[in-house]
Amino acid sequence: MQVFVDSPDSLLASLLSANETGKLILVTGKTGSGKTRWCMDLAEQAKAGGFNAVGLISPAVFDRDIKTGIDLVDVESGSKQRLAVRRGKSGEGQFTVGWDFNEEVLNWGNLILGQLETSQLLILDEMGPLELDQGVGLVNGIGLISARRYGLACVVVRPSLLEIARTLWPWGVVSHVRTNDPTEVSA
Repeated sequence: MQVFVDSPDSLLASLLSANETGKLILVTGKTGSGKTRWCMDLAEQAKAGGFNAVGLISPAVFDRDIKTGIDLVDVESGSKQRLAVRRGKSGEGQFTVGWDFNEEVLNWGNLILGQLETSQLLILDEMGPLELDQGVGLVNGIGLISARRYGLACVVVRPSLLEIARTLWPWGVVSHVRTNDPTEVSA
């Protein structure tokens, strides 16, 4: 099943009315469609509504309209560290085509995920190529999602990795963040 998500409001309302646990939404969309912003809005609204929101969000860092880095933010505490920088010529440690990832920050993120217990709302932005293609990165997120110790989990997954995510978590519902493109239609 695939649906569009416009804002976190209706999602939080459904969380309030549902008594089920382990509900999973795989949030996806084109690059630049607003997946991270949507996750940040969801976390802010959840906290304002008194929900126990936990997890990690990875906002981009820009310098003069050029994406130069990626931060990692602990949803619960608001603590932030630099997760990745544009990839240089070396390819040491954990990296993807365009990014060098900071091992210490990945360890910090995994520690946060490993210590999480039951929560109303889990947000993970994102389970990406490191985790789903290479089996490294924020791997504690994979087990956390599978354990289903949350009321609702919203996990960002790139469209190119949806097939892997659906294999790992077949109960997940795919939701597309709606862009401002009026020609966009549901898949």
